[in-house]
Amino acid sequence: MSDPAPKFVAYERVSTVRQGRSGLGLEAQRKAIDEFAAARGADVIARFTEVESGGKDARPELAKALHLAKLTGATLVIAKLDRLSRNAVFLLTLRDSGVRFLAVDMPEANDLTVGIMALVAQQEREAISRRTREALAAAKARGTKLGNPNGAAALRRAGKGGAALRAAVAANADAHAADLADVLIDIRAQGHVTLRAIAAELNQRGILTRRGGKWHVSSVRNLIRRVDGAGGAGAGS
Repeated sequence: MSDPAPKFVAYERVSTVRQGRSGLGLEAQRKAIDEFAAARGADVIARFTEVESGGKDARPELAKALHLAKLTGATLVIAKLDRLSRNAVFLLTLRDSGVRFLAVDMPEANDLTVGIMALVAQQEREAISRRTREALAAAKARGTKLGNPNGAAALRRAGKGGAALRAAVAANADAHAADLADVLIDIRAQGHVTLRAIAAELNQRGILTRRGGKWHVSSVRNLIRRVDGAGGAGAGS
């Protein structure tokens, strides 16, 4: 009697809700995992897809995937470990799970590899946080006044006219952009040059938009335009 086929539990990840709905990025991951499983004569017994943002550490689908792999003796398979190499929480969860794992792009990876990646990722996270604090402190030292995201609401309560409201909103936006000019320079210096990559990095650093929300392509585009208008960090795409 031949040995039973190896069992794989596939774990896929997309970084935004919009990508999760559209399937963007999933097709390539699934194709890579399916081809890897076929080459090893393995059966993919389940798939778990995580839709997450850069700032969230909770990964319920990863927990489910690891739990099923543990119960069934299956191996957890991911398409790209290198894309998650800066994610310390993911790496530590994987390392400490006690579950066998394989990465299609790094099949030689093991617990030691992942542990080293997690250490490097944590150090990089701390360095990013330190650089962000230093950049904001430098902006403050130059006398830049922090923008007031509630300025428009205050003018509405005071019953000011539309022109005054627009002027105040523009001034607050310009001030906020000036505060972030050095942060933008640092992000670009780290190799994040597209609008989407800059937005992801701003969210990763925990920096909020002027209105206290998450960064998107459109808000980064507006930020860059304001910084450029002030002779700041330069244009990006």
